[in-house]
Order: sequence, then structure tokens, then C-alpha cells
Amino acid sequence: MTPTTQPTRRAVLTGARVVLPDGVAEGGRVTVEGGRIAEDAPGEASTLDLSGHWLVPGFVDMHVHGGGGASFSAGSAEEALEVVATHRAHGTTTMVASTVTGHLDDLARQAAVLSELVEQGDLAGVHFEGPFISRNRCGAHDPALLRDPDPADVRKLVEAARGTARMVTLAPELPGGLESVRMLADSGVIAAVGHTDAGYEAAVEAVEAGATVATHLFNAMPTLLHRTPGPVAALLEDERVTVELINDGTHLHPAVLELAFARAGADRVAFVTDAMGAAGMGDGVYPLGPLQVRVTDGVARLVEGGSIAGSTLTLDTALRRAVTVDGLPVADAVRALTATPARMLGLADRVGSIEPGKDADLVVLDGDYRVAGVMRKGEWVVAPPAAGAPASPGRSGTA
Repeated sequence: MTPTTQPTRRAVLTGARVVLPDGVAEGGRVTVEGGRIAEDAPGEASTLDLSGHWLVPGFVDMHVHGGGGASFSAGSAEEALEVVATHRAHGTTTMVASTVTGHLDDLARQAAVLSELVEQGDLAGVHFEGPFISRNRCGAHDPALLRDPDPADVRKLVEAARGTARMVTLAPELPGGLESVRMLADSGVIAAVGHTDAGYEAAVEAVEAGATVATHLFNAMPTLLHRTPGPVAALLEDERVTVELINDGTHLHPAVLELAFARAGADRVAFVTDAMGAAGMGDGVYPLGPLQVRVTDGVARLVEGGSIAGSTLTLDTALRRAVTVDGLPVADAVRALTATPARMLGLADRVGSIEPGKDADLVVLDGDYRVAGVMRKGEWVVAPPAAGAPASPGRSGTA
């Protein structure tokens, strides 16, 4: 893949299998003009033959902490842009910056930096994951920095993001939890249930109070048991809830992913990376907020204690695994990392599907579902294959 910044004023992409909202179009034709997807019309335009490839919407990641050796929690615009560039090269054209547990003042400073990048269009919002989470399910968050979700503290962080806060993950069973969920919902910020020790009833209460997302469902919460179904059952069964899944082969067994899709469907499943700084990098030791993480064979674990610490995933890998390992239809896998998170984030009018009027955010995949080109707002971030170049043979997948 060769990064480029060639502007595309009017271009027609032809020949690919195009994943559209209503299915897959064989040998499709997509016109791009002025940074947006345009109605097809006669006229002069450059044409790119993508025969043998897939053309899908740009990926949307609503939960990502880092990549390329950088982290959103560093409080540095330069590091944040390195994260953006790393994931963008893997097809993620829209992403929300996720922080990790820290002191409130530190998180407020991070939010101020990230909000500027939202305002200039590099990010789609800020997600606070912690510090309002359960000590019993804190995972890779520093337990010494955790606190109850007092609505005043939650509001402080939201206000520090200057209107760019998209989501706050919290444990609703903690003191102030339900009040904070109601406050977030009333403020237009997504309240997400995660890193929680809630039982089934408490999770139901959280949804009734306004929670609409399950942060990396199954992970960092009580397991699903036949007499104590816990939050997993409550979050899966409610049609108002979108469930995040980390499809890296480490966080979830394929049978568990299949269970989630069978119950929730692609319209309620959002693939996320939960990636930390090692995404796009090799094995080694990396920071995650105030903690240190060792990556071995691509799996990130805390140096102290060994808990799984986010992932090294990129969404192109999540898509490829969903189709080739989990056996999902291509259209369903694509929806789970495009249209569904875009809708959840309130961005479906601009991104998440290939439709006239929306941003020209597109990903070209070869026959093995590997990224062969990335376009964002009409500009090639990753150069596509030359016209007529053969794709890898690979599997054709299931539409």
C-alpha cells in the first residue's frame, strides 16, 4: 500500500463488487465528485477499473485508543494524528478517540486537545472509557484512579470536550451510575455500559435510564450463566442497545461472536478495535495511559498482572476474520463496521454507506479482503490498484 494525497475531482470507479445498503452489486459503478459520492451522470471523468475487487464504505471505529506507537491519551495532537494515520491506512476513515482512566484534570486536558482535532475534521468525537468503572472489572485501567460516577464529575469531562464528547463508558451499578446515565442521555451523549459488575436487573435499569451501547460485550463484565444471565443477556436482548465486539480472535471465541450476531444482528453489532498504541506495530512494551503493556505475538497484556490490555487490531483484520473465520456474509460484516457504528454515533447522514450525497469514504479490498486502496472525502489516502490490475484470487465470500 502506497500512501498518496491525489485529489479526485470527478472519478468513476467501475467493475468491483460494491457493498450497498440493500446488498452487493456485481460489477458496480460509483461516481465521486467534489469529495462526495455523486449520482451517476454522463460527462468527462477519469475511470478506474476495480474488477476483481470489493468496494465498501470507509470503516467507522467508535472505540480506539491508539496505534502506530502513539496514543490518544498522550495529550498530544501529534500523537493523536499518528493514531489517525495508522488506522486510516487500514481503512478506518472515521474514528472516535477513546481515553483511558486517569485523573479528572488529566482527562480534561486530553479532551481539550482531542476536541480541536474533532473540530478540524480529523476525529469524529471523544469517548471517555473510565474512570467511572468497577474495580472488580477494571481490566487494563489503573484501579487506584477509579471513582464512582458522580454526575458532576461526569459532566465535568463532557464539558471539557467542548461539545465533542460522543460516549462515556461507566458501570451503572456504582453510586451515581443511573443518574449519570440519565444526564448523559439528556445531554445527547451516548451512555455505554462497560467494565461493570452489574447483574441482569441492574443492566436492564441502565438501559431504561438511557444507556444504548455495550462496551466490548462479554469482556470486562460478568459472564452469561443459566441462572445469573448478568448484563450480557440484558444488553443483547434489548433492541435499543448496540453491542461492541472485538473480533481479533483473542477477546472472543467464534461461537460467542456467532451468538451475538444471531441475537442482535448486523444492525446492532458494531465491530471495534479497542486498539492501543501497538496497533500497526510489532511486539514490545507500550504505554496504555499510566500502565505498561507487553505485546507478544500480537496480544497485548499488562506487564503487571497479565490482564488483556486492549488489542493490536485494525478494522480491516476484523472484517477479514469475520468473513474467512467466522463465516459471516460480507454484507453483514461490512455493516458491522460501517453503517451500524455510523448510525450509533449520529453520523449516518454523512458516512457509513455508499449513497449519493455522502462523503466519498471508500475502501478497496482485494479477493483476500486485504486493503488495496483507501479514499477519504474523495482523496486517495492509500493508492488503489492500477486500472485492470488483477486482485489476489482468494475467496469470493458470501453476499
